[in-house]
Amino acid sequence: MRVPDSSPSAAIPNALEQDAMHTTIGAFFDLDKTIIATSSAHAYGKEFLSSGLISVPKAARLSLQKVLYLWDGLSRDQLHRTRNQLASMISGWEVGEVERIVNESFHTVLCPTIYAEARELIRWHRNQGHRVVIISASADILVRPIAHELGIDDIIATQLAQENGCFTGEILFFCQGEAKADALHRCAEQFRLDLSQSFAYSDSFTDVPMLEKVAHPVAVNPDRALLATARDRGWTIQYFHHPIPLIPRPSFKELTVGTGVIAGLAAATIGVRWWLGRHN
Repeated sequence: MRVPDSSPSAAIPNALEQDAMHTTIGAFFDLDKTIIATSSAHAYGKEFLSSGLISVPKAARLSLQKVLYLWDGLSRDQLHRTRNQLASMISGWEVGEVERIVNESFHTVLCPTIYAEARELIRWHRNQGHRVVIISASADILVRPIAHELGIDDIIATQLAQENGCFTGEILFFCQGEAKADALHRCAEQFRLDLSQSFAYSDSFTDVPMLEKVAHPVAVNPDRALLATARDRGWTIQYFHHPIPLIPRPSFKELTVGTGVIAGLAAATIGVRWWLGRHN
């Protein structure tokens, strides 16, 4: 199968262009590695560390998880484990404090990672009168600033429980897998979207149930499993490259600091294993 180029027109059948303004069509976008070239759930580790919300070891763990995710995505089980770890980590955090950190650092942390190709594609859908929706496993508190930046009114995202102005650590709705597909279907019913003409974009094999819901599924920067599925089913495949690669080259300072932290953790781990070996 020939891999189409990354221009918006590559994912738009000519038959739809003449009728797009006369139908209600949905365009559903996954977020991480589809709209942005990073993981929104792990992107604010440095800011949370600076604000005293997390420790250095937790910040290092977030950085490592981010690299692993960007390298080849996460399986469904890995996503669930990551979800539980993050939910446990934020238990007790003040919602207002997290919102302040996210909003104040958004333009330096996440905004520069928005793919130019995604911006252009979203703009095309909006110009055609399509209803654009971000549908993401990330928490809604992280998704809203990106939606605002892109002029998108509708988001479907993971919902975190709150009590007395703090996160409880409970997840009310995890927008992943079949749950994401069901949410897309409910959204289509609510806004009377014609799924037989709608689009969905994602990088992850875990989003196959969502991609199957629409007439025009598009695999964007797909992981290996989704790439194989897209090729087998004849789905459109696109690669977004701008503004930055999936794994950005770290600065010298970041490299030395990060290496020092990871080396320290590795040394501590080896030391604990040696001590346990001596005392077993």
